[in-house]
Amino acid sequence: MAGGAAPKADEPLPHPAKDQLPSISYCITSPPPWPEAILLGFQHYIVMLGTTVLIPTSLVPQMGGGNEEKAKVIQTLLFVAGLNTFLQSLFGTRLPAVMGGSYTFVPSTISIILAGRFSNYSGDPVEKFKRTMRAIQGSLIVASTLQIVLGFSGLWRNVTRFLSPLSVVPLISLVGFGLYEFGFPGVAKCVEIGLPQLVIIVFISQYLPHVIKRGKNIFDRFAVIFSVVIVWIYAHLLTVGGAYNDAAPKTQASCRTDRAGLIDAAPWIRVPWPFQWGAPSFDAGEAFAMMMASFVALVESTGAFFAVARYASATPMPPSVLSRGVGWQGIGILLSGLFGTVNGTSVSVENAGLLALTRVGSRRVVQISAGFMIFFSVLGKFGAVFASIPAPIVAALYCLFFAYVGAGGLSFLQFCNLNSFRVKFILGFSIFIGLSVPQYFNEYTAINGFGPVHTSGRWFNDMVNIPFSSEPFVAGCVAFFLDNTLHKKDGQVRKDRGRHWWDKFWSFKGDTRSEEFYSLPFNLNKYFPSV
Repeated sequence: MAGGAAPKADEPLPHPAKDQLPSISYCITSPPPWPEAILLGFQHYIVMLGTTVLIPTSLVPQMGGGNEEKAKVIQTLLFVAGLNTFLQSLFGTRLPAVMGGSYTFVPSTISIILAGRFSNYSGDPVEKFKRTMRAIQGSLIVASTLQIVLGFSGLWRNVTRFLSPLSVVPLISLVGFGLYEFGFPGVAKCVEIGLPQLVIIVFISQYLPHVIKRGKNIFDRFAVIFSVVIVWIYAHLLTVGGAYNDAAPKTQASCRTDRAGLIDAAPWIRVPWPFQWGAPSFDAGEAFAMMMASFVALVESTGAFFAVARYASATPMPPSVLSRGVGWQGIGILLSGLFGTVNGTSVSVENAGLLALTRVGSRRVVQISAGFMIFFSVLGKFGAVFASIPAPIVAALYCLFFAYVGAGGLSFLQFCNLNSFRVKFILGFSIFIGLSVPQYFNEYTAINGFGPVHTSGRWFNDMVNIPFSSEPFVAGCVAFFLDNTLHKKDGQVRKDRGRHWWDKFWSFKGDTRSEEFYSLPFNLNKYFPSV
């Protein structure tokens, strides 16, 4: 018999690489039934509330605002997040990506809050809050132009054409794993609530479907709602039972469910509007610092978009589609500046992880969640009730969702040759540096109150310290540089880095599935063609 012998039946074979993630219940273009879609959309709303509440809660008191201002900022951030999510899913990448607040903008915002010119208003906290908010708005408006220009001009498309499966692995992985400080440390702030939430959601989503076969999709698909309701009731019983009456103020803030200040301060009905705090003020240095934060958020969102596409069972995004999404994210930051959200916008990493947990990557579900965001931002009292979910419950959810996003990044290694020492070096070195450098910058800042770069120019300090404090930014930049400079022209190296797998996706028309997933609605591709 000619040719080599056929492989034995029991001979182990490698798992085949997949352009699209299998075992997804509903992909981008296949929406679930309406009742299920509405519940799943509400679940996305619950998950994104964590960041939406946490950022204003930490920043508004420093600005001089009280509970009333905090409630209004949360409502505004929620309203703008709903608008941005809807616009991104309709005209941007068209992925089921929730757009929410971003921790990347927090250091620049704090730098503005601590500016000396606002100390003159210490006798009038509300006026200080408004003045500070206007300065933050001005910086966000200027910073938005960076992403708008890079996105809509196609410049970011030209940059991302040099990406490969190897160079996106450290970026996407640390978009998820790099947020570890918001996971179990948040759970431990009230361990009697956070730990049960973590155990229950893992049990419901991972074990229960194998124990109860009938309707098993219900448990992993709605694990967030089931677990949050159970633990929230348990936490409320502890609160009304007086378990925290004599506890320290920090413990009470983390554990109690009766945040009466937030609920009482929230108006029944209020529609946020642009310039509600007054006309924005502009400072060149602060605008440049915020622009650097915007660029860091742009790089992080690039990784998050790849994770969302993976968990929505879509093909890798053509660079033109990614660039279009970045442009619309810039418009989202512009809206944040116009309305006064105290924060910029980027892809919600936790909601990207929720796609993996539910295995539902439907665009319609995320658009429904955008409707919930807008609805509950207008009906302030009802929104404040959900916003009073104890933070350790949310932190327990983060432990799952951030892990899923990190694992989504590692999944791109299936396209690479892991037996190549070049691949091992780039992968290991970029991830290690991506963890080590920000650790140094963050540790130095925590001890000294300022970053390693400390000159008389506050804006210059922020421009250098902020990017080096971001794990995915550092890892992604190192991997991108090494992958494109280290023996790039070798034909075997091209295969090792997995570039040949993505060739057909680098042009919008290179793969027929790109049009199915990413084409614009209302036949707009005719007027705004992707290349």
